[in-house]
Amino acid sequence: MYALAVLRYLKPLDEVLPHLEAHRDYLRGLASAGVLLASGPFEPRTGGALLLRLPEADSERALAEVRDNDPFTRLGLASYELAEWRPVIGRDRLNAL
Repeated sequence: MYALAVLRYLKPLDEVLPHLEAHRDYLRGLASAGVLLASGPFEPRTGGALLLRLPEADSERALAEVRDNDPFTRLGLASYELAEWRPVIGRDRLNAL
């Protein structure tokens, strides 16, 4: 199952940036585990997005864990909007990643 996560900063950017490396370390761990396929900030810097691949079984729990374990969430710096995504065009290319 694929999912999209849209993060929106809840605090001013100058309060978010000191915690950026912890957030990116967390995302690197997700990428190493094969969960995170791509991520990056929005322009202007109001948040960012994640493209995730998660097991079909218990997907709601897996999505909640991604959100709840992010330092940005734990520190109250960002909110997550999570959506399961069923790509049609390009699915084969995604599956090959």
